[in-house]
Amino acid sequence: MRTPRTDPSGPGARATATAARDPGPSGATAATYPGPHDGEPGGAVGRVTLQTVAEKVGVSRMTVSNAFSRPDQLSAELRRTILAAADELGYVGPDPAARALARGTTGAVGVLLTESIGTAFQDEIATGFFGALAEELAPTGLALALLPSTGSAAMIPARDIPMDGALVYSCAGDTQALDWLVKRRLPLVFVDQQPLPGSGSVLLDDVGGARLGAEHVLALGHRSVALLTQGYGGTQGLVEPEQAGTTYVDTARVEGWLSVLRPAGVQVSAAQVPGNTEPDAYEGARLLLDTPDRPTAVLCFSDLMALGVVHAAQDLGLRVPDDVSVVGFDDSALASRMRPALTTVRQDLTAKGRAAAGALTRAIERSRAGEPAEPESVVLPTELVVRRSTARPPA
Repeated sequence: MRTPRTDPSGPGARATATAARDPGPSGATAATYPGPHDGEPGGAVGRVTLQTVAEKVGVSRMTVSNAFSRPDQLSAELRRTILAAADELGYVGPDPAARALARGTTGAVGVLLTESIGTAFQDEIATGFFGALAEELAPTGLALALLPSTGSAAMIPARDIPMDGALVYSCAGDTQALDWLVKRRLPLVFVDQQPLPGSGSVLLDDVGGARLGAEHVLALGHRSVALLTQGYGGTQGLVEPEQAGTTYVDTARVEGWLSVLRPAGVQVSAAQVPGNTEPDAYEGARLLLDTPDRPTAVLCFSDLMALGVVHAAQDLGLRVPDDVSVVGFDDSALASRMRPALTTVRQDLTAKGRAAAGALTRAIERSRAGEPAEPESVVLPTELVVRRSTARPPA
């Protein structure tokens, strides 16, 4: 055991943790921490290491290491004794970086986002998916690391953060962050976008879901229908319906709508806005509705956009659904809160989180075992939920 040294900062001062490392079993390193008496005036500072705990309990350093890293290697009673001694001494365990190196795993998976993390958490569908994903990963011990697609010259999260694999969540395919994940040869699963070759995917049946919404308004008798979607980086404002959409999800939903509306011979108009936000949707909806030959139904990319349409219609003196019917997509919590309650297309976020977590953990396991990749492709169904925002068109 090391000889305690005198506190150089004088009486009453509190020592801080040192960056020193104590060699652990098999060449691993363990952090050292101030002892429990380092705040006493004139007291000596003892540096607590894995060896300190081993000597207190009367076991080997390997046994102490196993108590933290391989609990199945010793009895429950001995592990409790070791952990209690460590807690008393203020020792929290081997250095995380060294433990990850020894295990060959970081214990974390990344989630790459197109937008900023703050923006993602304003989206009820994104937060619902993250919650379901975290819940499914919890029993595995894996933690989530949220990765913005942008960084600084000194720090690029997709390049620099340790992780065992990553989910690519509805991102543009040409981002530098995605390039770094590919270069690192990490197991990847793509959610809500087409995967790269060799990677798994979890997709929603966006085409089928959009068809359900379009078939619903046709069945009600609507013959003039508008589409409102997002188009990140594309043309904004009124657009040709076939030109709407820029990402996998929005182009798939436009495809589904048109596959029903065009063969039926109805009049179709479309507006594209920069983002999936209520203010953007409000502006797009005014372009569609503030015209003499306004549509009698609007099919929206999301429930959030549908909210913007309802507000725009109300400000124009239109009643929903008497003058204009509105259909959303997602069936977020917002849909049932809206007045009138929103007719929409439901996606199961719990199933999406479960499928994404399962596909990624299995890909990581195969990678660790040195087995060839077997990309999984999951397509989740959708369901039409009819509420009070749709009705027959005005006479």
